[in-house]
Amino acid sequence: MFTSNISKWNNRLHPYHIVEVSPWPAVASILALCLLFRVAYTAHAYSLELTIILFSSVLFTLVLASYYWWRDIVREGSYEGVHSLFVQEGLRSGVLFFIVSEVMVFFGFFWAFFHSSIAPTFDLDLVWPPEEVNTIGAWGIPFLNTMILLSSGASLTWTHSALLGGSRKDALFSLAITIVLAAIFTFFQGIEYSSSVTSISDSVYGTTFYLLTGLHGFHVLVGAIFLAICLKRMYNDQFTSGNHIGFEAAAWYWHFVDVVWLFLFAVVYAWSDEVSTM
Repeated sequence: MFTSNISKWNNRLHPYHIVEVSPWPAVASILALCLLFRVAYTAHAYSLELTIILFSSVLFTLVLASYYWWRDIVREGSYEGVHSLFVQEGLRSGVLFFIVSEVMVFFGFFWAFFHSSIAPTFDLDLVWPPEEVNTIGAWGIPFLNTMILLSSGASLTWTHSALLGGSRKDALFSLAITIVLAAIFTFFQGIEYSSSVTSISDSVYGTTFYLLTGLHGFHVLVGAIFLAICLKRMYNDQFTSGNHIGFEAAAWYWHFVDVVWLFLFAVVYAWSDEVSTM
């Protein structure tokens, strides 16, 4: 009761939100560390069966802890009304810094790709792509997936405009279209992987190709889940035209995924395909 009274009094003195004590950040951090250890044990060839069981258990618990953490945040913003304009700006800044960190992750992998492709070493016979590697043509499934992702970005922009305009029906419809397009993209990406004769062990080209496209595919999956949660929240009337920071975070993340794919298509697919045919 005393803590609650202090929190209410502080909210009268300033527009910021003094959060209550929560166990979920500490629990999620510990579980993430355990997940990292489990991945390290896997890399050192520990028992595969035991690794799968422990990895699945830790991952499930981490997802559960994250769910309860984010549930509390949704309650604070949607029902308790503590997400003032100042708090929303802080949340936007946090999302922006998170996306910048994701940009740097992709920057590292693109650096590895350009390091090998612009100046091929003697190990690659001074040729890029390596002669023994069969590259994937850019104007088949990759080009189709590019059109699909660009369409999903357009439908997501439609969702945001409808949300700002108070058209709930249009917002729900366009957001559902975006999620369907994300699923179609993932489906075609799986077809591309299954039909490819290039493996991750085929020289540095195969390694960087699958690291870049696989990491991007993981981000597509996360973004689709993010948007699906926003669809559920939008259906439950938890977003308004003036307060929809959760949807804005998902939209920024999805547009980041779109931009990364454009770079992937231009460099990893189109440029490598053109160089290989010269």
